[in-house]
Amino acid sequence: MSLIPSFFGNRRSNVFDPFSLDIWDPFEGFPFSTAARETTAIANARIDWKETPESHVFKVDVPGLKKEEVKVEVEDGRILQISGERSKEQEEKNEKWHRVERSGGKFLRRFRLPENAKLDQVKAGMENGVLTVTVPKEEVKKAEVKAIDISG
Repeated sequence: MSLIPSFFGNRRSNVFDPFSLDIWDPFEGFPFSTAARETTAIANARIDWKETPESHVFKVDVPGLKKEEVKVEVEDGRILQISGERSKEQEEKNEKWHRVERSGGKFLRRFRLPENAKLDQVKAGMENGVLTVTVPKEEVKKAEVKAIDISG
């Protein structure tokens, strides 16, 4: 499976992966509105998805967020949805900001899980700004081969 780098937004994307629900936004990164600029950094939460013999493992970079600010859901149709929001710091009257680079805003990522995912056993944990979501897989039963005697 080949990962094809995107020329738009410099993010890794697999255009041939039927499980990825990332949608390319042709206006992403353009300064049409203040809201678009505020959410640019967090809107593209980086996610790694790997498959082991036992499970599918998603790792999401969410630095500075608490577990209460992140939500993991499984929707009908085997859709795993990971979302969250970072609140923007409020400026006090007696404070003077010299630089604001950390952004606030929402993010939402959705993935279609394969048929062998055990949706009722999904687990999530967060440590050091990395959310790990583990989706166990059903065991693949080996086909039984029965030898047939040939008469005659």
